[in-house]
Amino acid sequence: MNAGDKAKHAAKAAKGKAKEMAGDATDNRDLQAEGQAEKSKEDLKQAGEKVKDAFKD
Repeated sequence: MNAGDKAKHAAKAAKGKAKEMAGDATDNRDLQAEGQAEKSKEDLKQAGEKVKDAFKD
C-alpha cells in the first residue's frame, strides 16, 4: 500500500469516526450508523491492503 492510499483511508476512517461521535452527541442514530459504516469500510480496506502487502514480500 502506498503512502497516499494509507493517508486517504485513514482520513476517511477519521471522518467516519467524527460522524459517529456527532451522531452520539446529537442522539442522531442515522448519523451515528452512517459514521460507523464509513469507519468500518475504511478499516476493512486498510486490512485488505495490509494482507496484499504481506504476500508481496
